[in-house]
Order: sequence, then structure tokens, then C-alpha cells
Amino acid sequence: MFETLTKGFRAARNRLAGVTELTADNIDPALRDVRLSLLEADVEFSVVKRFLANVKEQAVGQTVQRTAEVGGKKIKIGPVEQFVKVCQDELEKMMAWEGPAVEFEDSGVTGIMMVGLQGSGKTTSAAKLARLLTEEHGRKVMMVAADVARPGAIEQLQVLGEQIDIPVFAIPGGDPVDICWQGLKEAKHAKRDTVIYDTAGRLAIDERLMGEVRNIKEKCDPKNIFMVIDAMIGQDAVKTAKSFHDQLSLSGVVLTKLDGDARGGAALSVQEVTGAPVKFVGLGETLDRMEQFRPEGMASRILGMGDVVGLMKDFEGVVDEEKAEEDAMRMLQGDFTLDDFLDQISMLQNMGPLQEIFEKLPMFGDSMPEGFNIDESELVRTKAMVSSMTKQERKDISLFKKQPRRLERVANGSGRKIEEVASLLQRFVFMRQMMGDIGQQAGMLSKIPGMKQLAAARRLKDVVKTGGLEGNPMMAGLADQLLEAAIAESPGLARGRGRGKKPPKTSTVDMSGGGPSATRRKIKKKKKKRRK
Repeated sequence: MFETLTKGFRAARNRLAGVTELTADNIDPALRDVRLSLLEADVEFSVVKRFLANVKEQAVGQTVQRTAEVGGKKIKIGPVEQFVKVCQDELEKMMAWEGPAVEFEDSGVTGIMMVGLQGSGKTTSAAKLARLLTEEHGRKVMMVAADVARPGAIEQLQVLGEQIDIPVFAIPGGDPVDICWQGLKEAKHAKRDTVIYDTAGRLAIDERLMGEVRNIKEKCDPKNIFMVIDAMIGQDAVKTAKSFHDQLSLSGVVLTKLDGDARGGAALSVQEVTGAPVKFVGLGETLDRMEQFRPEGMASRILGMGDVVGLMKDFEGVVDEEKAEEDAMRMLQGDFTLDDFLDQISMLQNMGPLQEIFEKLPMFGDSMPEGFNIDESELVRTKAMVSSMTKQERKDISLFKKQPRRLERVANGSGRKIEEVASLLQRFVFMRQMMGDIGQQAGMLSKIPGMKQLAAARRLKDVVKTGGLEGNPMMAGLADQLLEAAIAESPGLARGRGRGKKPPKTSTVDMSGGGPSATRRKIKKKKKKRRK
């Protein structure tokens, strides 16, 4: 996504590398790179001219701030950073909009009308939006199938409605205006607070189409009118949006197939040309692949700086926070099985395409060669191999060393080679060992409650083993009790000890054999201090 746009801004940054001041002479070649990429990405010509003029005006002659304070620390800022900041601000300004994405009625039923040309993805977008409003806003949605012109349109919406458990109102062969009116009355009767009208499209704009959507607007008076446009048709999409906006005064635009377009020029041009902002974007075929448009995230990704906020939203949508904390703690203790590994793969797949996930990481684009694509099939192959293992094998991979024929069975079951299965197991052992080492050496993790004590307790257990003191009950007991005390000090560590296991009631390091120890008192004192 946005590969064409990002390439131009990256070239501009490289061209400015090493300059001490932004001047008209050194910024013009950089802006030429940006102009070429914008035009190649199908951004409207007048929009490109206006954008470049604004960037040049803001960047040239401006006193470059040499330092800035971030998180209490001073960092250096050069001309390149200044140029990127100006571009970021201008890109955001081009796409920004105020107010809510969907305006809801104070009382009664909120109407949302979906309009656009045939093939733009109106019906699928209507279902995606219905799911989004239901799950994220708690709305009670009803969809109305008003597209009687396209064969199968009503059946398609009904199937999508069943998938997301949302009712669909339809009158096969009826008049679209009457269908929408009857659907609105049915929504009121069924106590639904939101109704989405899926209207008909055409291969091109004609008077009959415009007359139909105008009549629906006059009859049903929807609060929101969204035009669905295909991002892959570039400037034609913008011209079409302008025609609809002139006739209907659009509330916003839903941009579909954005994940399949390396150009993305429509996202930059729509609001500048039509005055109707992009409110939602479709990023895939499944019904959960729609999100509210964030200009700042889009601008950041275009500049090749990723979108951490968007990545965290994706992460929060598929991850149980408490379980993630438990899993992290178990990993740091080296208690990580292939079942956990399988869970991590499923989580990544639920977050969306891997290429898109990595593009949201800051500066990922700069570190990857041009045209680089992540092979998603590797995840599928790995999942197939792990799924072909028994529960015992996933918990204890030493079984493969004891009985090598197990490798052959897993390879046959997953359709892979024995060498591939062996390589997967080696990588897994290395990863588990690495995570365990991080947990043992507190280092940067020492600020996590209990982590420093956990590292100390683990080192003591190593001394007991290597020093021939393993048979000494007092020393072995002391090591175990120190470990329990460290775990008890942190609620996260205590939860992370195992699936569903409760932490021990007492965590006492008692060398004398009687009475509460100093360690226990210290733990209580710390807990009391934290509560205060």
C-alpha cells in the first residue's frame, strides 16, 4: 500500500541527507521526486501543485530548530527531519476532517445511505459498516436491500447479514424508494436505532441513477450519505465523487480496495477536489476489514514512518490483554510451548496481512528493498507442521530426540520434508532459550516488579546445581523459596506461572524454620506502599 508515494518521499529524504539548511536550491530537486511520485500515484494535478507550493513555502527560509525535548531528553533535529515534519503536516491537512465519522440522531432512527457506481463494493461495505457500528458503537442496525437492478444483490446482502447476525429488509422486485421507506418504518417497529440503505449503482453516472438516489434522500432523509469508491480507479474515482457530492451533499467517502492499490492517490485527492472527506477505508475482503480513516496514520505511512497507533488498534482487536501479560511472563521464565507458538501464529493471522502489519512498523520501508513482499505462506506451513503434532509433542519436544520417527510422521501429516520439521524445532528451541535468558538477566526489565528478584533466584538455583549443593535440603529450599517470593511480589508474574494456577498463599523465605521472615515482611511493606 502507498508504495509509489512512499518511494518519492524516501528519495526526497535521501537527496536532502547531509544538507545543513533548507534552501530553494536544495529543496527543488527533492520536491521534484515528490511531484513525480504524487502524479504517478494518480493524485490530481491541481492538488499536487498546491501541496508542493505549501511545502516549499513552509520549509524554505524557516529557522531550523536544532534540538527538541522528547520525554525529558534533548534530541537533535536536522533539515531532513524538518522537511518530513512539514510534509506530514501538509498531508494531514489535505485529508483531515472534524466531527464524528457517523452522525447519530439524538432520538429515533439514524439513516445511512450508501451510494456509488456498480462494482465499487457498496453491498460489502454496507455489511462491514453494520458490523463496525454494532461491535464498536453498540448500535442496533438493520440493513435495507434497495438494489433491485443488479441480479443477486439482495441475496448477497442477506447472506452477509446472516454472517454478522444483522437483519435485512427486502421486497424483491419492488420500487427502491418505497423499499427504503418501508424499511425505515420496519426499523422503527423493530426498535432498531440505525438503518443502512444499500442503493443501486450503475456502470456510469446517468440521470436515472441520480434521480433514484435523490428521491430516496428526500423521502427517507438519511442523516449520513456515504459514497463508496474504488481506490484502484484513481482520478476517475475522484471525478465520480465530485458528481455525487454536487447532487447529494455527501457526508463522507468510504474508500475500498485500498490494500490492493500501491498508488493510493485517491485518498489524497478526494477531499481536496470534492470537499467530502474519507471517513472509512476497506482493507480486505472479510467483514472485519474496515476501519475509521485516520489522516495522521495515513500521512505517517506515506512518509515511510509506519503507524504505531493503527498497529496497536489491530493488536487490541485480537488480543486478550490479561492473557497476553500471562504469556509474556511465562515466556520470560522459559515456560513456552508449541501450543503457545500456535496461538501467536493465529493472532498474527487475525491481525491481517503480514505485509500490512510490518508496514505499520516505524521505518520498516527504509530497511526493506524496493518491491519486497513478505511470504505469508511461511506462517501457513509452520502452522500445518505444529498442528500435525500430538499434544504431548507440543508440550515436550524432547520426544522427537528420543524417537526420531516422530519427525517423519509430522512431515507426512503436514506435507513437508523432515528437514523442515527439524529446522522448525531448532528455531523454536533457540527462541525459547533466548526468552529465558532475557528473563534470567533482569537488565532493562529490572523495573518490572519482581523481575530483579526473579533473576537473583534463578542464579541461586544455578549455583545450587553447579556447586554440588543440590542434595542440600536447606540450600535447595532457599532457592525455591526465593523464586516463590519473587513471583509473589508481582501480580503479573504470579498469573504468568501457568494457565489458571493460583499463586501460593505464602511466599516466605524462612531459614530458621519458624515465624515470618524478613523477606515476607518486606514484600508486605512493598505491597502496602503500592496500594497507597
